[in-house]
Amino acid sequence: MNETILLSLAAIGILALACQWFAWWIKLPAILFLLLAGIVVGPVANWINPDALFADLLFPIVSLSVAVILFEGSLTLRFSEIKGLENVVRRMVSTGLLVTWAITTGAAYALLDISFQLALLFGALTVVTGPTVIVPMLRTVRPNTHLSNILRWEGIVIDPIGALLAVLMYEFIISGSTGDALGHTLLFFAQQIATGLLLGASSGYALGVILRRHWLPEYLRNMATLMLVLGVFALSDSIRAESGLLTVTVMGIWLANMKNVDVEDILDFKETLSIVLISGLFIILAARLDFNQVAQLGWGALGVLLIMQFVARPLKIMVSTWGSSLTWRERALLSWIAPRGIVAAAIAALFAMQLQNNGMEQAKLLVPMTFIVIIGTVALQSSTARLVAVWLNVAEPDPKGFLIVGANPLARAIGLALQKHNYHVLLTDTSWSNVRAAMMENLQAYYGNIVSEHADRRLDLVGIGQLLALSSVQQENALAAMRYRSEFGVGNIYSLQIATEKEGDRKTGKPRVGQLAFGEEVSFTQMSQMLSDGAEIHSTKLTDEFGFDEYYKKYFRAVPLFAINPRGKLFVYTAESDLKPTAGWTIISLIVPTKENGTQKVAGKANTLDGPANNLP
Repeated sequence: MNETILLSLAAIGILALACQWFAWWIKLPAILFLLLAGIVVGPVANWINPDALFADLLFPIVSLSVAVILFEGSLTLRFSEIKGLENVVRRMVSTGLLVTWAITTGAAYALLDISFQLALLFGALTVVTGPTVIVPMLRTVRPNTHLSNILRWEGIVIDPIGALLAVLMYEFIISGSTGDALGHTLLFFAQQIATGLLLGASSGYALGVILRRHWLPEYLRNMATLMLVLGVFALSDSIRAESGLLTVTVMGIWLANMKNVDVEDILDFKETLSIVLISGLFIILAARLDFNQVAQLGWGALGVLLIMQFVARPLKIMVSTWGSSLTWRERALLSWIAPRGIVAAAIAALFAMQLQNNGMEQAKLLVPMTFIVIIGTVALQSSTARLVAVWLNVAEPDPKGFLIVGANPLARAIGLALQKHNYHVLLTDTSWSNVRAAMMENLQAYYGNIVSEHADRRLDLVGIGQLLALSSVQQENALAAMRYRSEFGVGNIYSLQIATEKEGDRKTGKPRVGQLAFGEEVSFTQMSQMLSDGAEIHSTKLTDEFGFDEYYKKYFRAVPLFAINPRGKLFVYTAESDLKPTAGWTIISLIVPTKENGTQKVAGKANTLDGPANNLP
């Protein structure tokens, strides 16, 4: 028996890892493969039976996992960011949310044999479009920047709001079943809301003070946060049943919006934990699906899905975008993309178990109803959204922008040079001082680890198709190149070697991912020193009178970085470059001015215009 339990747990972990990797490899949301894996090992093959495997622990495990997931999601909701959103996004998460809820509730009540109370809860569960599903889809679809920002922010903001609405509807159902009088029901409901708000706000404030005053050593911050979340959740549920989810959501929102409290490390830890929990939960919950219950829903479930896709979503977008500057094509794509994710699945399973324990037999249909919506929206939209975007002519053309690893002075200088030529650049760095300096220079910058789950959710890569690794840390460049080689293609990955990187590669024979930026004889250390010595990045357009020969004579010791042809296509100088710029081309180089000829010889052997790496005429 113990061996069976161990094998089942190990199988869930291995399946979760395999699904996540496969989803990353083919650039589709992992949720689809996690659900399919759970269905295969559960109702299809009967290899894993979660109810027998976890027994009475299944409900507490799901409850605590959902609490951690909601807390992590609420940590991303900052009011300062909401204030800067367009009116479209505000309407989508307010009036638009209510439109979706109302239409979905009506469709479920009319087409499925369920009570109006359960239809209300189902409608609340399915208003969310989580960023864990939206972000991978956006990278495949690549809509224009306006649409990408709207969809990304909708997913981030609506996640905790939708979860809160679902919690409130569930608590309304529970409170309504415990009292005969309306007054008693409203009082019980108000007590649950008060418990969640007060305990969540106070615990969030307390944790924020602890973190702000550094009362905990660094290595205990993550553990203390996790234990406090679980403890507050359990305490809230013991005070008022089912108020815990509201409590941890409020707690996360409060903590995220406190001043002078750094939650990035906590968020990174919670994201890693959430990946494990999300992956395991999807497989476990999908393995509990009962095909008999799915069959009991009949064709009505398909009708609900179609109404959500072709009626509820378009009406929501119509209401939310009324009077905006969005074109009908942009509104049409917004109407098509709205995949559901983990919050809907996890809370549906949690509430279904709880409602069944409270005597609502119909609640067993809540899980198959929700999973049909999740599978249907993810499968349909992930497979067709790119085609729809291209057909509507709202997809980004060939992505020409650069994702730059590093926001150090060299990376900022190169980023500014590219930005001046209207190339979209996005800098990333783990140093806040570097990121802040980039922002002060009007460069878009991301603060955090570029290969983290947080980066996957937050980085807007629309319009970006190339990676330029300019970090002073070799490992960061290597990890970023490996992470994004399937995203951009190996031919669009460029890494600038550190001073000792070339020698190290010769000794170990380690393969390099992508191409060597700016040539074999140039290093990050040398170029940074050139900047310190007063070097500047200049752009020079070649003409019939001032061709390449004249450019070479004047700037014969320059370090060429990029070349732009007359059609606007940019080329990165690499060790394999074979460029032959002529009149009409623009050359971007790093140059140290001198009194004699405008250049200064740099220390060491640089990859200059007369170096063999460029093979220029």
